[in-house]
Amino acid sequence: MDTELFKALKGRAERSVNRSRFEHSLRVTETARELCRRYQADEHRAALAGISHDMCKELPPEALLALASRDGGAITEIELHKPRLLHGRAAAVTLREEYALTDPEILEAVSRHTFGAPRMGTIARIIYIADKIEPAREQVTPEYLARLAPLSLDELLFYIADENISYLEKKGEQVAPVSYALRESLKKELAHEKTRL
Repeated sequence: MDTELFKALKGRAERSVNRSRFEHSLRVTETARELCRRYQADEHRAALAGISHDMCKELPPEALLALASRDGGAITEIELHKPRLLHGRAAAVTLREEYALTDPEILEAVSRHTFGAPRMGTIARIIYIADKIEPAREQVTPEYLARLAPLSLDELLFYIADENISYLEKKGEQVAPVSYALRESLKKELAHEKTRL
């Protein structure tokens, strides 16, 4: 059942972005709920993060920079060059300041969904993945989903992070160092898990 907070955030998202972006947010929310059921995670937290993750996507650059600068983190070179990449951080600040939302798992998920980061919590991992594999994404076919189905959450996150980095590199886009760090940390974690088996 959707809470009043979820309804408020859904309304905010619908008012703040174009129809296509809002529908993407709805699909990310549903994909995140499905992943929570698969990996025994909190659907309610994931739904709140999913519906709000892109609500600042269409703010002007100066607003994104102003909001993100209030989260305590440094603005990186790649974010200064493309302030729209700050939309997740800006949304997390908006959740905290305008909705008094203090749940660290939700704020991390919203803030980190663009680049990912090493040692993310479960909800952040799920939102990062859901954003990349919601049903309207070009690569998401029944065959693609069938390949992903048997993977553990860490294996799935590695697959998606690696795929996303390869996609950006092929397009000639700059990849955030934290995205490379995510992939490397997962590679080490998965190798360590294999040696323990």
